[in-house]
Amino acid sequence: MTRPPFSENRSMSILNAAKAGGYGVPGMCCYNIESIIATVRAAEAARSPAMVLLFPWAIQYAGDSLVKAAADAAHSASVPVSLHLDHCQTPELVRRAADIPDGFDSIMCDMSHYEKDENLKLTAELVKYCHERGIAAEAEPGRIEGGEDGVAETVDLEGVLTTPEQAEEFVATGIDMLAPAFGNVHGEYGPRGIQLEYERLQSINEAVGDRVRLVLHGADPFDETIFNKCMAAGVTKININKGMNDHYAHVQKDMQGKPLTSVIEAGTNAMQVAIEKYMHWLGSAGKA
Repeated sequence: MTRPPFSENRSMSILNAAKAGGYGVPGMCCYNIESIIATVRAAEAARSPAMVLLFPWAIQYAGDSLVKAAADAAHSASVPVSLHLDHCQTPELVRRAADIPDGFDSIMCDMSHYEKDENLKLTAELVKYCHERGIAAEAEPGRIEGGEDGVAETVDLEGVLTTPEQAEEFVATGIDMLAPAFGNVHGEYGPRGIQLEYERLQSINEAVGDRVRLVLHGADPFDETIFNKCMAAGVTKININKGMNDHYAHVQKDMQGKPLTSVIEAGTNAMQVAIEKYMHWLGSAGKA
């Protein structure tokens, strides 16, 4: 399916509707065709918008094949589903991904492992490259602590919390989505637990929330109460990883030795159930 012009960008249409409607949209971090299908099925069953998220690993592992399969599944859904590339951490790979025909609707140009000035410079260049191809762009001011499967470059770097001033600088690069660091962590939160600075998030929203959509990373251990607080402070895109993929891993373990097709189907069903739960928590169910 041909990518629409930027004015009709799928990711931004989904997130702009969420902003107007006061709900959040689940961005499901997918590693295989089962998780992609589970996301689309959940969206259709719950009548919810959704975003399928791939990591650069998908391209490094399978070339264009998984991207094309994900794009076909997302774009042929009966409800709005877009395809997003998360944490693309080199300029070369951003351009490579943006050049896949009718593939990604949006790309996170994650240059957060560079110092701020270089981050801003590269982000502006890559946003322009994406926009010329009808693709929306996300960036990360500051640096969200930690790492997750499929994301390598920032795992050992210290987190840097986002300020409203930094947010303004990144909005000036032309980005469409902004992923603030406000105490959220990729991967495990560790002994200190979840310590989010909601006032910081709200101040960022007040500064730039009228021009970009805010994105929540590191949301896997969050409950409905935390999601509601984040959405009240302007977040519309919520990235989910282990909250879906752990269910598939559990099914594989529990059904070890069973016919592979039955394991795949049961794993897909388990992920779909988990995704639908998030859709109800985030308020996106019934909005498509």
